[in-house]
Parts: sequence; C-alpha cells; structure tokens
Amino acid sequence: MKLERPAKTPLVNAICDAIRKIPRGRVSTYGAIAAAAGYPRCARHVGRVLQQVDGLPWHRVLGSGGRTAMPGEFALEQRFLLESEGVRFRGKRVDMRNFEHRFGKTSRKPSAS
Repeated sequence: MKLERPAKTPLVNAICDAIRKIPRGRVSTYGAIAAAAGYPRCARHVGRVLQQVDGLPWHRVLGSGGRTAMPGEFALEQRFLLESEGVRFRGKRVDMRNFEHRFGKTSRKPSAS
C-alpha cells in the first residue's frame, strides 16, 4: 500500500525532499540520496520510501554505478522514462558522468526538537 503523504518522520521527509530535488533529465543513486538527506548509511530506506510514497520520481533513482535496480518490466519502464527525459545509457547503465545529479553540500541529520 502506498501512502499519499510521507510518514511524519525526519528520515522519510528528508529522503522525499532529496528525491524531489533530482531534476528532469538527471539521476541519482540510493546511496547519494541517503547522504544528501543526512543519513549516509540508510540507502535501503530510500528504496522503502520509494515503495511507500506516491508521487516521487522513482525512475530517477538508480543503483550504484548507474544500474537500474528494478526487477523485470519495471526496469524497462524505468529506462523508457529516463530516455524520454533525455538520459542516455551506456549498455545497461546510465552514463553517470553526464547525467548524475550532484546534490549541494550534504546536510546534517535534522535535530530531534
């Protein structure tokens, strides 16, 4: 079941915010998103958030090295969506040198106030 809104946790909100910052025609990795959200050791949580939260540009999130991490037909859909945004592949991987989104300075974890 997908959620319409992210759970009210700093981790989920920070991951959603980072994913939403990836512009059209650019990609990022699970690990880079986790780091940009301030949780560099939480790459697996990025995948969970993508599964649970509707409306995120899931197709712009890749495995390490630019590989599509989705199974079966989802990988084909992901590639189609990325190519329709102008992203180019080198074989089965995205050309990360030219299409990787670079996040600004990595933020710290939000304080629990």
